[in-house]
Amino acid sequence: MKKKDTTPRPVGLIPRAGALAARAGLDWFLLALISMIVLAYLWPEGGIDREPLSLGDVAGYGVSVIFFFYGLRLSPEKLKAGLSNWKLHMVVQLSTFILFPLLILPLHSLFKGTPQETLWLGVFYLAALPSTVSSSVVMVSIAGGNIPGAIFNASISSLMGIFITPLWMGLFLTSSSGDFDMWGVMGKLMVQVLLPVVLGILLHRYWGELAERNKGRLRVFDQIIILLIVYTSFCESFARKMFSGFSITDILILGVAMVGLFFLVYSLIFGITKLFGFNRENQITAIFCGSKKSLVHGTVMSKVLFPEATVVGIILLPIMMYHALQLLIASIIAQSEARKAAN
Repeated sequence: MKKKDTTPRPVGLIPRAGALAARAGLDWFLLALISMIVLAYLWPEGGIDREPLSLGDVAGYGVSVIFFFYGLRLSPEKLKAGLSNWKLHMVVQLSTFILFPLLILPLHSLFKGTPQETLWLGVFYLAALPSTVSSSVVMVSIAGGNIPGAIFNASISSLMGIFITPLWMGLFLTSSSGDFDMWGVMGKLMVQVLLPVVLGILLHRYWGELAERNKGRLRVFDQIIILLIVYTSFCESFARKMFSGFSITDILILGVAMVGLFFLVYSLIFGITKLFGFNRENQITAIFCGSKKSLVHGTVMSKVLFPEATVVGIILLPIMMYHALQLLIASIIAQSEARKAAN
């Protein structure tokens, strides 16, 4: 006799819409990001004032805590287990740090000297960022891909980005600002990001299991710090009217461009994996890890790479849009792949 399905189902239009949004990756965090931008527009003083407490300083300290806990959950054994699959690693890392920037780089001549050049710089910054960790692994898991390979590549990408992202950005920040100190930037990132990660890895054997058990709470902490960085960054931009030169049309075109960028990279990686003869599991891992970009690293590095706080809000806009879109599109694709595997 077939067992009756007793799984509770949402009743009514609103719960069903909420369940559908959750499956598509539209969680509270994406809505909170939009709310932070609106709040920054309505109340920019809250992110600028240093009395009684500077939210920018709180966010800065929170960044180091984020990466300490990230290192604490990073298992050296899992990293070692994924070392042998070099073709997969090569495709993911070259897609993340070479393919993305090379797709955006030729467009610079179209925007150079125009008000939209800062937006282009934000898109190039997005292209130079490392891959995500948590969402990449989750999507690979849902779609039935190579999970150890996803963990290895997402983790290594995060560490490599500390060095590679500033190198790419130095090409344009040096030309636009003669006082850009490449080694100074890397030094700050090593102290603020790499050092906490290394410390967390060293303490993994003692507290790693505890951090893994509380990963849900740690994720909420990560998101709160990102929201603080987004709020304070946009406060600076709105207070100094940095968005006055951009129209709604510019923002809509940027959104369409981010969708196009995702599908372009997705298609190119799919073709490369076919050429290399990847099996289904490795193909899924390469596509999801290679097409993702990290909002965490984007917000963190922006505080170091762009000392002129007024432009940070504009610089972060492309990665915020891409982050929302990659979660939505990748969730739909991952669910589709899961259904194919089940049939």
